[in-house]
Amino acid sequence: MATIRSVTEQNYPGVGLTPNMEIVVMPHSFLFLPPASVWYSFATSDFSGKVIIFLLLGMSVYAWTIMVSKYGDLRRARSMSERFVNAYRRDGQPLGLFLQRQRFPESPVYRVYEKACMAVGVEIESRDGRSDASLLGFSGSSPRLSLLQLGAIRNAAEREVADQVLELENRMGTLATAVSASPLMGLLGTVWGVMNSFTGMAMQGSANLSAVAPGIAAALLTTVIALIVALPSAIGYNILTSQIRNLTVQMDNFADALVADMQRSFIRE
Repeated sequence: MATIRSVTEQNYPGVGLTPNMEIVVMPHSFLFLPPASVWYSFATSDFSGKVIIFLLLGMSVYAWTIMVSKYGDLRRARSMSERFVNAYRRDGQPLGLFLQRQRFPESPVYRVYEKACMAVGVEIESRDGRSDASLLGFSGSSPRLSLLQLGAIRNAAEREVADQVLELENRMGTLATAVSASPLMGLLGTVWGVMNSFTGMAMQGSANLSAVAPGIAAALLTTVIALIVALPSAIGYNILTSQIRNLTVQMDNFADALVADMQRSFIRE
């Protein structure tokens, strides 16, 4: 706490103090008030409050791990998808990249393309009764597909889009849990701390500030930590969800464009 001392000109020469003037001398610990306040709040928490704080800190570390790793995965997927789409457009043939064995394994759009090309091979095999590896070589003429077979290829592409969306959304549910659960855990710690404050006040039989301050400080600490967990998690979740949505739309559009290219190239009236 601050202290009031009586000082004279001898204590502070040249300052212009009158004899016995009272000044307020602040302790050096007030220079580090925020860290000291956080540590004091944590030290005055009971066992349950400290457990909640540690759970929130663990949830924060896990949420940041998900956000950083997922952002890196989506960034690579977006970059590789752009490279694949550009290569597909330059080639001009629906099966060209597949027959040339050019692969873009980190691209979800390429996965849709690969699954559609494999479906073409299945349809050709079921029609011609061949199971050799050269059935997609076509060595010259383009394959002939019926509208029914083209529908089966479209279904295969759409199923792969759904599978890739599930893969992209992996662990996003955990991040959403951190966004929604951390404020509730902070509220639980707040209510718990306030309850302890009133309990301590009742046991002491007085309503002075010293009876309720420790519990309230601990309660507010859980609120602050809960917000520190929830705010970055909410921002990261929205950013990642937006990127996943963009990739999903890109896969849907590519699947439609691929089926249209196959219809123009492989279906003859």
